[in-house]
Amino acid sequence: MPTAYADRRVRGGGVRGAYSSGTAPKTAPDGHHGGMAGLEGIEQPRGDSRAAAARWSPAVEDEQGLKALELFGNPTEAEVPLPSRPESAATARRLAQVVVLRTWRLTPKLAEDAVLLVSELVGNAVRHTGARVFGLRMRRRTGWIRVEVRDPSRGLPCLMPVQELDVSGRGLFLVDKLADRWGVDLLPRGKTTWFEMRVADR
Repeated sequence: MPTAYADRRVRGGGVRGAYSSGTAPKTAPDGHHGGMAGLEGIEQPRGDSRAAAARWSPAVEDEQGLKALELFGNPTEAEVPLPSRPESAATARRLAQVVVLRTWRLTPKLAEDAVLLVSELVGNAVRHTGARVFGLRMRRRTGWIRVEVRDPSRGLPCLMPVQELDVSGRGLFLVDKLADRWGVDLLPRGKTTWFEMRVADR
């Protein structure tokens, strides 16, 4: 399977994710043109600077997150299936927050970044794959956390230039800046888009 990926960086800008021709809708119904991007089976290094973007600030106490764990399951124990609807992004954010803050007892700053990237991965799975359900999985090993979003589409995203003031198509831009490693792995049916972040083990 050929890799559908192009790394085109532009001065004063960043990168833009878009699905390769024939693999997913070019434009979503909401007019969103961007998408997640990665390199099949190969990790991507962290970008040189952090994204200057509005971020979601997690509350330390999030009862909605605990409720989401009860209703949908714990993504650290098994993949959590979520319906492919826009409101599932909020559920995925709550699950990520409660895992990072309460289960793994990591910093609010790390939770903030992880939650933002989970939202981007889930948003793109909902917009571009045509899936009815996607899966969320979170793993931790020494010095690292890993978040995976699995969907049934084998359409590989690719990178496109993005301008400084663009308000859409910035999913990959955020992942590239905030994650230490990321990528897309093709599966027999579908793919997994993932990112990893370094953590200081206590």
